[in-house]
Amino acid sequence: MKKMMMLAAIAATLVSCGGGGRPNFGDNEFPVTTVGTSSADMQTTYPATIKGVQDVEIRPKVTGFITQINVKEGQTVGAGQVLFVIDNETYQAAVRQSQAAVNTAQQQVNTAQLTYDNTQKLHANRVIGDYELQTSANALESAKAQLAQAQAALASAKETLSYCYVKSPAAGVVGTLPFKKGALVNSSNVLTNVSNISAMEAYFSVTEKDAMLLSKEGLQSLPAVKLQLADGNLYGHEGKVTKMSGVIDAATGSVQLIATFSNPEKMLKSGASGTIIIPHTNASAIVIPMSAVSEVQNKKFIYVLGDGNKVKYAEIKVDPQNDGNNYVVTDGLKAGEKYVTNGITKLSDGMEIVPITPERYEQKIKEQAKAMTAGDIVGAMKK
Repeated sequence: MKKMMMLAAIAATLVSCGGGGRPNFGDNEFPVTTVGTSSADMQTTYPATIKGVQDVEIRPKVTGFITQINVKEGQTVGAGQVLFVIDNETYQAAVRQSQAAVNTAQQQVNTAQLTYDNTQKLHANRVIGDYELQTSANALESAKAQLAQAQAALASAKETLSYCYVKSPAAGVVGTLPFKKGALVNSSNVLTNVSNISAMEAYFSVTEKDAMLLSKEGLQSLPAVKLQLADGNLYGHEGKVTKMSGVIDAATGSVQLIATFSNPEKMLKSGASGTIIIPHTNASAIVIPMSAVSEVQNKKFIYVLGDGNKVKYAEIKVDPQNDGNNYVVTDGLKAGEKYVTNGITKLSDGMEIVPITPERYEQKIKEQAKAMTAGDIVGAMKK
């Protein structure tokens, strides 16, 4: 039983040689396969920043001391809800003063109206002339204009007073509260942010080339996208790319896209980061095992079988996304060509080999494992 386990271990060692080596067949045989195409499920990832569909900075329109803070961080608020109150004594006084001016102007209009009415009667009885009548009419119009001006000043004072009550312009969740009660603030200060997080938008950028392809095919051609969170887990709801910027960033040569995700559990927070995953299928992909590829200075190479059964050391380019076992070749290898699948560390450029099929290669490994002596096994286990 122990001997069988030892033989199995040796056979497994031989099979796993892959790119790191191969059994010593003694006949210069290497497994070779013909390049074909197949359908490959692939994905492209992009770093993303997450924001609410509506992120609003809350700033005061007037200068003053904060007298009330009516919300807490993370609280859900409705549109029109009062978030902060700023000291408004000065603005209330301005409203009272403007109201008094309106009252005075109204009395002047009333007096001018009485004068004009009396002047009309006198003019009708030919007691006074046209000049006196017109003068009285002008005085009435002037009084009405002064009243309108006073009323406008009152409306402006009331509006300014209303600015002391800082309200939320939209429903959402309150962000951080950097200012405390008693702090002096003005229009340059951001009191907080209110984010509508019922749905979230993930902002990410693609290359100009990819953006051109999307413009031709349309965003509706994109499949549903996924969002990988900062902890590495996938978000439970798929999203859809809904917007694309019409401007190319001159500094990076990229175009910004926005994917929208529903957020019923309120798991996503505005300002968080993540990774957008866009799946796509390549119907004519060239897929090769990683065991057939060697890497030198971030470049990838394979051995392609040429004329006279001589191998050529050729550089290939692969898709950065892979499944951990295979590469999808994007350049350097064509359908119909042949390449060595195993034992590439034993090869050199221009070397002549005896090509065999991968199936025959595996069979020879098993045959050699069965034929190994005890000494061979001990030697192999020491290596």
